[in-house]
Amino acid sequence: MDVVVVGSCNVDLISYIDHLPQKGETIHGSKFKMGFGGKGANQCVTAAKLGAKTAMVAKVGVDPYGTGFVEEFNRLQVNTDYILNTEKASTGVAPCLVGQNGESAIVIVSGANLLLTPQDVDAAERLIQSAKVMVCQLEITAASTMEALRLAKKHGVTTIFNPAPKADDLDEEIYSLCDVFCPNETEVADSPVTSVEEAGEAAVSYLDKGCKIVIVTLGEKGCVYATQDDRTVRRVPCEQVEAIDTTGAGDCFVGSLAYFMAREKDLPLDEMIKRASYVATVSVRREGTQSSYPTLEELPAWVFSSD
Repeated sequence: MDVVVVGSCNVDLISYIDHLPQKGETIHGSKFKMGFGGKGANQCVTAAKLGAKTAMVAKVGVDPYGTGFVEEFNRLQVNTDYILNTEKASTGVAPCLVGQNGESAIVIVSGANLLLTPQDVDAAERLIQSAKVMVCQLEITAASTMEALRLAKKHGVTTIFNPAPKADDLDEEIYSLCDVFCPNETEVADSPVTSVEEAGEAAVSYLDKGCKIVIVTLGEKGCVYATQDDRTVRRVPCEQVEAIDTTGAGDCFVGSLAYFMAREKDLPLDEMIKRASYVATVSVRREGTQSSYPTLEELPAWVFSSD
């Protein structure tokens, strides 16, 4: 496998509106869509659509949403051997509100995602061992994420950990288990960082906790990163575009980064970040989540050039 993702599957229930409602406000929407999402599934699908050989380790409910997920993964040629079913909870759902300026607000009802156990992850050890890159997030339990990272570390698999949604009580061991720690501006510190400089300072603090590489995504400001080898903070800007729907853009970045680390590992890190950022900017110019992620054929040749 190029990329194995251990994480979440949520069905997105997306309402398009003029503006995000205030407390107690009822507003009319202009359009409604359903789509497949969840941070784990989004990251896996991104890598698959770029051409990576991918697999998903997850748990869904015994319901039409769960059946639909497996069918969609199969359509995209994602390995589904370790997508488990449970009758104890429904497949996860994520109602989303998307304003005219592309801003979004999301509520996650995790359902079956939280029933993926460390033992379920252990059962997928051979799959994880076969991966070039493994990706984790926090829409499953922290214990299951930790177990996945431990297994990947045991077998020398490169790991990307996206700490979303933000959690304040993570075991400090998790930072030494991930090769790449990739938060956004709301996840990297106790309160959202408001400048590139603050993001850089926060990034360095995670190097002190044991992370090898820290990449902080900053939306339209691009990314900053720092590494253990060279603790200098560097910024990688991104193309400025008019966003239509930013839902899942961070997942698109993480999935694209996983693709480049698996398939184009000789590229410099800043070039991987630049290309992953470009793929994400393509996604925000389209409506939807996974449906907005571009395929290899839809991207310019330079994105996949080894030069």
